[in-house]
Amino acid sequence: MTQPLDPSLELQRQELAGLILRHASGPHGPVSAVEDLYLSAYRENVRSVPTLAQPALCILAQGSKALFLGDEQYAYDPLHYMVVSVTLPLSGVRLDATPENPSLGLRLDLDAAEISQLIAENGPMLVPNRPSGRGLYVERSDPQLLDALLRLVRLLDTPRDIAMLAPLFRREILYRLLRGPQGHRLYEIALANSQTHRVCQAIAWLNQHYQQPLRIEDLAREVNLSTSTLHHRFKAVTSMSPLQYQKQLRLQEARRLMLNDGLEAAVAAYRVGYESPSQFSREYSRLYGAPPLRDVARLRASAG
Repeated sequence: MTQPLDPSLELQRQELAGLILRHASGPHGPVSAVEDLYLSAYRENVRSVPTLAQPALCILAQGSKALFLGDEQYAYDPLHYMVVSVTLPLSGVRLDATPENPSLGLRLDLDAAEISQLIAENGPMLVPNRPSGRGLYVERSDPQLLDALLRLVRLLDTPRDIAMLAPLFRREILYRLLRGPQGHRLYEIALANSQTHRVCQAIAWLNQHYQQPLRIEDLAREVNLSTSTLHHRFKAVTSMSPLQYQKQLRLQEARRLMLNDGLEAAVAAYRVGYESPSQFSREYSRLYGAPPLRDVARLRASAG
């Protein structure tokens, strides 16, 4: 963190850090008693395994983190929050984490249907109308958003209040995000007729059918966009083409199958849709920096 928080944010940060330390069960803590709320405490720097990140709000109370979407890097710390508005393949490096000063964070999963309902019930809420960008952004924290988050996390100390108050605090958090400087990115994914919403439909289709051969014309027809518009809007939101996105999904799933299920590289390759083991090995090495067998052996050694 290169500059201090202002006094009000610093008090909120300290309280949030204390709550996370008290309630986080580990670096990959399970969902808390509050639905869709995850707390984490890392005590060493960690390079995370590439993962398929779901829409979420991410906040750090202590430490910093750098994430990578393709070749693009996004960094955040207690001065900033990060929002993932669409499902994206990400990798990351958590920084500034030591046993004495652990990296403390939370993730609140977001639901496009919940955002749609909030908009339907309250109207446009004067969300700025701006050109959409990536399905991931970093924005400066503000006391109003942190206050709503704190009230949500404090419910872990009073479990009997969760059922009644958590939905109210969640709605306020969504409202604060929508009214924030980049709220239009969340607003667009909730509008049924927007091009961004149709890109979200294309992303959902790819996540369900990544093993199948992909014809862009068929995908464009599926989400009611022209081929050129789908390609342009998809790349604007995800930083990659639909084919590149599918490749990331396939390679991540193959890596998971080899690491967790013990599948051989050729079997994992066919399972995720590759017809050529040599093509799979080339693309895997390009993404992960080593051939499948060597990469999986390295991961198992580091975990052991």
